Amino acid sequence: MKEYTVAVVGATGAVGQEMLKVLEQRNFPVKKLIPLASARSAGKKVKFKGEEITVEELKPESFEGVDIALFSAGGDRSKQFAPEAVKRGAVVIDNSSAFRMDPEVPLVVPEVNPEDVEWHKGIIANPNCSTIQMVVVLKPLHDLAKIKRVVVSTYQAVSGAGAQAVEELKEQTRAVLEGKPVPPPKKIPKQIAFNCVPHIDKFFESGYTREELKMINETKKIMHDDSIKVSPTCVRVPVFIGHSESVNLEFERPITVEEAREALKRAPGVTVMDDFENLVYPTPIDVAGKDDVLVGRIRKDDTIENGLNLWIVGDNLRKGAALNAVQIAELLVERGLV
Repeated sequence: MKEYTVAVVGATGAVGQEMLKVLEQRNFPVKKLIPLASARSAGKKVKFKGEEITVEELKPESFEGVDIALFSAGGDRSKQFAPEAVKRGAVVIDNSSAFRMDPEVPLVVPEVNPEDVEWHKGIIANPNCSTIQMVVVLKPLHDLAKIKRVVVSTYQAVSGAGAQAVEELKEQTRAVLEGKPVPPPKKIPKQIAFNCVPHIDKFFESGYTREELKMINETKKIMHDDSIKVSPTCVRVPVFIGHSESVNLEFERPITVEEAREALKRAPGVTVMDDFENLVYPTPIDVAGKDDVLVGRIRKDDTIENGLNLWIVGDNLRKGAALNAVQIAELLVERGLV
């Protein structure tokens, strides 16, 4: 089997670390791994397949000889360095929002729209974490009975805001439990310990946040259907790993709970956990470290015609970021596009 030189940009961050882990766990054919990060992190070591590899400073020339570059270092670095990687012959799979809505860049979830990798021009975008886990579940249902409208409320883990947000939750929780003053918020707009914060990313004049607009626009692009109406509310909750979503769907035709459940059982990347009589339903603790998106609480919505309610949970660092990126790389290899 052909092997590839793979660069991981942002290798010392939470998602970058997860990318290294997923590449190793899935036995991706890596000939040479090049971990890249900012000058501040250069010189640190990362582990890969039993070896310690020194992290190099991210520079344009870092991509000489690279076949695939997995980026997870923020939008500004992606805008600056992704074109440099492409110029040197690499295919970039970018985890930031920099290129997601660019009409020239495919936005791919392999279980949903794998064919879109075929028209890449050097860059493929990895969608937002909350969008990925939702569309993996929506796709088989949309194929069964076209979806007209989605109302989604998210319950998003702090790891989605980075390693500093995880530390913030730990510090605040410790302070509350010890009866000490709670340290002021830095990464999350308000205290997150023992709280829920309906504010992820910046607000726009419409009152929606950027995170919510991502879910609206990305869903339409990935599903190839601008007619789907999406109404999101995105909330940060005091959970370390695992985004949850309460999803209400309206279809064009009637669909039974049994039909939906069977379609989801057959769907790639989905595990159905739906037996309320035996308290079987997914929670973030169930999904941490797992590849599949979990779905349960499937039930009819009697307040609208052709409505269903679902509860979806996914590991935001794996399927929501690192795993999806590596799956895109696997698609490129399978289809001979790299």
